Amino acid sequence: MAHAPQIRIPATYMRGGTSKGVFFKLTDLPEAAQAPGPDRDALLLRVIGSPDPYGKQIDGMGAATSSTSKTVILAKSSRPDHDVDYLFGQVSIDQPFVDWSGNCGNLSAAVGPFAIANGLVDPQRVPADGIAVVRIWQANIGKTIIAHVPMTGGAVQETGDFELDGVTFPAAEVQLEFMDPADDGDAGGSMFPTGNLVDELEVPGVGTFKATFINSGIPTIFLEAAALGYTGTELQDDINGDPAALARFETIRAHGALRMGLIGSLEEAAGRQHTPKVAFVAPPADYTASSGKRIAAGDVDLLVRAMSMGKLHHAMMGTASVAIATAAAVPGTLVNLAAGGGEREGVRFGHPSGTLRVGAQARLVNGEWTVTKAIMSRSARVLMEGWVRVPWAPRA
Repeated sequence: MAHAPQIRIPATYMRGGTSKGVFFKLTDLPEAAQAPGPDRDALLLRVIGSPDPYGKQIDGMGAATSSTSKTVILAKSSRPDHDVDYLFGQVSIDQPFVDWSGNCGNLSAAVGPFAIANGLVDPQRVPADGIAVVRIWQANIGKTIIAHVPMTGGAVQETGDFELDGVTFPAAEVQLEFMDPADDGDAGGSMFPTGNLVDELEVPGVGTFKATFINSGIPTIFLEAAALGYTGTELQDDINGDPAALARFETIRAHGALRMGLIGSLEEAAGRQHTPKVAFVAPPADYTASSGKRIAAGDVDLLVRAMSMGKLHHAMMGTASVAIATAAAVPGTLVNLAAGGGEREGVRFGHPSGTLRVGAQARLVNGEWTVTKAIMSRSARVLMEGWVRVPWAPRA
């Protein structure tokens, strides 16, 4: 019996913010995988090691968490005033699908550095020393991200003294600007898809909850921690070790997705794990982060915990951070109220790994809230580069 050899594909394994993923240039992928479809999905699933009924992704590049089961495809942009097109694929760990419905804000920090290092940015736009401004087209959601990438001696600077809670070692700071981040795509064309800052979300068999539905960065459902029986100081084991809690969150997420117009029936939620996110907020309180670092109530404006791919995230997703920044800037949302209410352009929130400061500029125009940009800082670096080897062949 003949056995097909593995193919090898140029790839880079990168950390961006509190996530890791396998990065590809579009033109380096096999021809059958250069276009969207089953061949591309099958390839990326095999690269990451999914679906894995053991939940470990031992036979691939994934590391068995939503933060590390990620892929990125980059190409020179054909759009005016943009340098690179960025497509993100969230790979399910135990199911055979890749979710293309949203962005990864954390890995967005690695897009600029990769693009510069791989010749996707016009060299005339890249200074030898200083800050390179990389204009990114986020293809999943049709939005622009501006990355400010530090350069030293003609190369991307990766080391530095910028510290990010959830990442063990310091690195160089990459500032990201998410331009006009409110989603005008499949969620109805409004930052607040129901037209309200706070709604009542009825979830049969679970309860009725106050909820802020927002499309900014990524579609997100914000709930009050107290209404769920939580304090907002929870760490991963408090939630992820409770199967009943996880099932309840997924039920809430499905009903919230339906209410936001993201799906047409509850059954569709199972095939759309990446969006929307569910997060719960609470006023400031003392707690101990997962690293053992003590966070005082006076260190933060509010507490936020968020679910990602069915589990409590170990820190905070970058796109959800954009949603937090935007909602905090709009008086009357649950996020804004948890932070003390009033007008604000920035908040520092507590998450399981520590704290993060984010900002957004929101304004009321013709009776509707809009946000011009959201800002946050992350870091990124190359972990490994070369070729990824994978048993794969295009479908006949």
